[in-house]
Amino acid sequence: MIRRLVGFIIAAFILAADQASKYAVLHQLHLQDGHLLVVLPVLSLVLVWNHGITFGMFAGTASKVFLATGASLVVLALFGWLWRTRSWIVTIAVGAIAGGAIGNVLDRLRFGAVVDFIHVHAGPLDYPWVFNVGDSAIVCGVITLMLESLLHKPPVAANRGEG
Repeated sequence: MIRRLVGFIIAAFILAADQASKYAVLHQLHLQDGHLLVVLPVLSLVLVWNHGITFGMFAGTASKVFLATGASLVVLALFGWLWRTRSWIVTIAVGAIAGGAIGNVLDRLRFGAVVDFIHVHAGPLDYPWVFNVGDSAIVCGVITLMLESLLHKPPVAANRGEG
């Protein structure tokens, strides 16, 4: 029971951090589309409206309702997974993914697009990828689940009745 609660708290924390950071970018920093604010030599803030999904795919072809509905179904599936998990690492990862996904769904419903603003770069390695706090949580959660799946060894049964 505690593990489930922790997963939902993580989802709520990620959602709050995602929405607070987007509020700051839109209402306190007053970034305009494409305006670059250099924070560090490897980090800039730039407002980008993502009308598609990952890296802007399907931006011109999918409706905001379709994308928001699909993402909402994924969030419901994640909550079902969160409810059944028996592993702390899976609980934390799924909670992070769910919180990030909810933040992006809220953006789609409010703005018709997801607010992206974090641009990480290093010298000539300047990829056009711009993301947000929720996206970061989703990616970290997915990587954690993949590593857990690869490194997890199921317990060996003492006696399987084979012989």
